[in-house]
Amino acid sequence: MAEKQTDQKQRQSQQKPAAKPAKKPHVEAQSNEILVRILGYDVPGSKNIYSGLTRIKGVSWAVSNFTCLKLGFPRSKKISELSKDDIAKIETFFETIALPDFMKNRRFDLETGETKHLMGSDLDIAREFDIKRLKKMKSYKGVRHALRLPVRGQRTKSHFRLNKAKSGGIKKREKKA
Repeated sequence: MAEKQTDQKQRQSQQKPAAKPAKKPHVEAQSNEILVRILGYDVPGSKNIYSGLTRIKGVSWAVSNFTCLKLGFPRSKKISELSKDDIAKIETFFETIALPDFMKNRRFDLETGETKHLMGSDLDIAREFDIKRLKKMKSYKGVRHALRLPVRGQRTKSHFRLNKAKSGGIKKREKKA
């Protein structure tokens, strides 16, 4: 009987690990994701061309699809699989983009009257100038922008409340050393 118990103990000791591995300290996971730079924007390499190009400001899903069709890239191809020549092709295509007028994001520009497609910081600057123009002429939309209220008819009862008491009159005392 004693032999059976010792045999069982030996089997159990063989099955159990001798020592538990020490817990690793929590370290933020560093992703080894490849980022491809297209027109000044970082596009994750794990994305398809179709969805990856939409990370560029001013490139919609329709423009991305149009780009893939015109350049002959399959939409399911990964961004990380693109060569430098392919990336250069995409950038030159976007610089001299030949979209149909209905796909462009700046139709009948107020200053020039032409239809063009803006991307990146140009799009931001044009938007800022448009808002400034609306504020200057004191249109309804301009007044709403100036008051930081919703412009397009959204409700204001439960949202769009600003924290107006950001800088209250009470400050904490500084601790004396």
